[in-house]
Amino acid sequence: MTTESDPSYPAHWEADVVLRDGGTARIRPITTADAGRLVSFYEQVSDESKYYRFFAPYPRLSDRDVHRFTHHDYVDRVGLAATIGGEFIGTVRYDRIGPDGRPATEPADEAEVAFLVQDAHQGRGVASALLEHIGAVARERGIRRFAAEVLPANTKMIKVFTDVGYQQKRSFEDGSVHLTLDLEPTAESLAVQRAREQRAEARSVQRLLAPGAVAVIGVSRSGAGVGAAALRNLRDSGFHGHLYAVNEQVTRDLLDGVRAYRTIEAIGAPVDLAVIAVPSDRVPEVVAACGEHGVQGLVVLSAGYGESGPAGLARQRELVRQVRSYGMRLIGPNAYGVINTAPEVELNASLTPAPMPMRGRIGLFTQSGAIGIALLSALLRRGEGLSSFVSAGNRADVSGNDILQYWYDDEATDVALMYLETLGNPRKFTRLARRTAAEKPVVVARGGRHTPAGHVVPGTRLPDATVSDLLRQAGVIRVDTVTELVDVGLLLAAQPLPAGPRIAILGNSESLGVLTYDACLAQGLRPLPPLDLTTAASPEDFRTALVSALASDDCDAVVVTAIPWVSEHALADELADALREAVAEVPGKPVAVVHVELGELVEALSASRGPSPAPPVADTTGVPLRSEEVPPRTPYTPFVPASADGGRREAQGRIPSYPAAERAVRAIAEAVRYGQWRRANAEVGHVPEFEDIDEPGAAAQLTRLLADVDGGAVLTLAEWDARELLGRYGIHALPALPAPSPDAAVRAAGILGYPVALKTTAPHLRHRADLGGVRLDLRDEAELRRSYEDLTALLGKPSELQPVVQAMVPRGVDTVVRSVIDPAAGAVLSFGLAGVASELLGDTAHRLVPATDRDAAGLIRSIRTAPLLFGWRGSDPVDTPALEELLLRLSRLVDDHPEVIGVSLEPVVVATEGLSVLSATVRVAHPPARGDLGPRTLPSY
Repeated sequence: MTTESDPSYPAHWEADVVLRDGGTARIRPITTADAGRLVSFYEQVSDESKYYRFFAPYPRLSDRDVHRFTHHDYVDRVGLAATIGGEFIGTVRYDRIGPDGRPATEPADEAEVAFLVQDAHQGRGVASALLEHIGAVARERGIRRFAAEVLPANTKMIKVFTDVGYQQKRSFEDGSVHLTLDLEPTAESLAVQRAREQRAEARSVQRLLAPGAVAVIGVSRSGAGVGAAALRNLRDSGFHGHLYAVNEQVTRDLLDGVRAYRTIEAIGAPVDLAVIAVPSDRVPEVVAACGEHGVQGLVVLSAGYGESGPAGLARQRELVRQVRSYGMRLIGPNAYGVINTAPEVELNASLTPAPMPMRGRIGLFTQSGAIGIALLSALLRRGEGLSSFVSAGNRADVSGNDILQYWYDDEATDVALMYLETLGNPRKFTRLARRTAAEKPVVVARGGRHTPAGHVVPGTRLPDATVSDLLRQAGVIRVDTVTELVDVGLLLAAQPLPAGPRIAILGNSESLGVLTYDACLAQGLRPLPPLDLTTAASPEDFRTALVSALASDDCDAVVVTAIPWVSEHALADELADALREAVAEVPGKPVAVVHVELGELVEALSASRGPSPAPPVADTTGVPLRSEEVPPRTPYTPFVPASADGGRREAQGRIPSYPAAERAVRAIAEAVRYGQWRRANAEVGHVPEFEDIDEPGAAAQLTRLLADVDGGAVLTLAEWDARELLGRYGIHALPALPAPSPDAAVRAAGILGYPVALKTTAPHLRHRADLGGVRLDLRDEAELRRSYEDLTALLGKPSELQPVVQAMVPRGVDTVVRSVIDPAAGAVLSFGLAGVASELLGDTAHRLVPATDRDAAGLIRSIRTAPLLFGWRGSDPVDTPALEELLLRLSRLVDDHPEVIGVSLEPVVVATEGLSVLSATVRVAHPPARGDLGPRTLPSY
């Protein structure tokens, strides 16, 4: 018998998944303890579905059936169940078969698979999720193909199989459709999986941000406290759906003008979103009540969880398990709340008091409530609105990844701003960010380099500089402060992307123009000489100069600088109108304004056109207002598509302003770099195929090397094993022969041929030529013996130095190529120049694996010392195409074989023609059960 407590139970197969409609389910192995659940599940399946499963009327399961479907060895026979609330909603199983179709054991690599999904849950993507997970289990157990028999009338199940993206064969035999699926992941199957993931996760967020009915649980009768504040904000925002207050001691029908109930069950109507503001010890009973009532999502404002210590962290983990067991999603705990300004929703389920933020084109995600408050205030002060806002608190369930999935195809969001304290899954985040950044800017400020208390998603161990490189690879605009987050967001939301780095500067202060010019140079931009309009310049002078600059083919963006006139208030509105007129006359290029103590100008530039917003009207009875009863908010001036010259969108009438030249220029510089990435990303890179790669041979060698290695151990390969493995991928490391004595060194040189190099390999001297541990160009035996004597006299005994002899190679630039595995980010490819100076300055660049040809080219050009590779100060350029090929080959090796967890090639000498790998270290280990190509799953804590 196998139960969840047995050692043989494969607990790593358990997973929470998001279904097509945005709800969640838990997938887990079926055990002997599930007999009752299986019988109950089967009783709720329609006769038609039973017929499709068994090809005959099958009203009930026999005892023998129940035993067979609940007893598995988890190798040749496996059953998985999708559950909600602990009850089965769908099952899948496979049975390993031989060539004759009869039950078999290893090494047979084919299995028969069959599904059954409860009728009430069909159409939710349950079968597709189960197929992904049973396929991953089968691959883990050495099964390479699935066979399935399906009745022709069972079109839904046929579609599940045909839409999965696997290579497949289809035939019609004996009145049924016979399908054979090759389980090896393909580009198509991965694309299908990720498209389903995006739709499901986006839908789950959409259900949280656009509910039809909201209940606030924990509203005090006195009107004080978090719950009452959330209720008032919902009421005053003009929410268009039903609104309810819940207080177990309520004695009247209304609280703060909103219909009130003692329990959520007493409402007697569907509730989509519950905002929970009760003490943490009461949250579990409230969550259970919400789950039983069919609530779809929760915003938990309550504190006392991971942020409070180990006991709170344990409560937080249990909260996530409980929420997901009911198929719900969770924002929080310790959340600040959510806002959706869409005109058909107008939801303020947060602690942000009225007035509700204006409607705009920026989406904002934060983990910190305090930072959320600061960002909302900053955007409000500068006249910018929001499309949506999520402050996730401890981010125990819904994370920035989910919000990116939602923003990707949200037509109301043009710019995504994110304040993140950790990147729980950097690999997934960069994948989602790259896809989103191809459509709209993603700006990220990271608030911490280490995982703070309360954030139980494990942080990456990668250095912050490495994470920044990976974000840049994905097109993410990385900023350092929340001020920069707002500055960059304002420019991107209001202005088109610049086509290049040429910046025109004009204004009424020569000094401020010079400061702006210097700031442009510091950001790597190409500023034109500032145009000084003098302090006597009128608004019309500004308009004329700006029109001329925008019309010029010599600039890509304009910075306008302005200092106060004697009559500031009289001219601020006129100057704002003049600048707007110029932008409207010559659109297509971004404009930013740098002002000095011109508060009135800031207000005038950020003011939106149209009538002032009418006071919001809320539904206080639980009955939704008709759209004609709700006074409209001030409409956000719509964006119109820009021309095809690289511009993204053009805003009508709003020009961002900044109180310092450095801030305006930093925002423009980030827009320039993002525009360059967008244009480069339009040409998709590819992972090249190398005909001389021996992937099967490498796999066989790794299997042999790891045969006697324990599951958690790491093996550093011997030099000859490392050279053999790398050689299978066309990476040829130069042999180094041991030289424990002068005579051994001479024999080694005789084998290799003069000239040779003598060097130490002791760990404290390895790769440290600056310490004198390397002797080069030794042309005969006498030089070799003399160098050997000098080396040992200077640094120590041969047994301590571990000297080796190696053939000389053509001179060039010494570089370092590495690949490491981060538990969260996956395989990371790194490149830099060899030497103490580069190490001290941290001048190393990084890319995620698999790297494309564009990634490899960008990698070697992104270090600060890259000019040394391209002919700096008259030197000969080195063979960078050979270096790019080496990077791509190493990327293929670690991508094809997850057993390779670390490779260090140091040094790699890149000459004018070709390169030489002088030393290679390879570390291997048993791969994790599931990698990045595994099935969809929510993080588990």
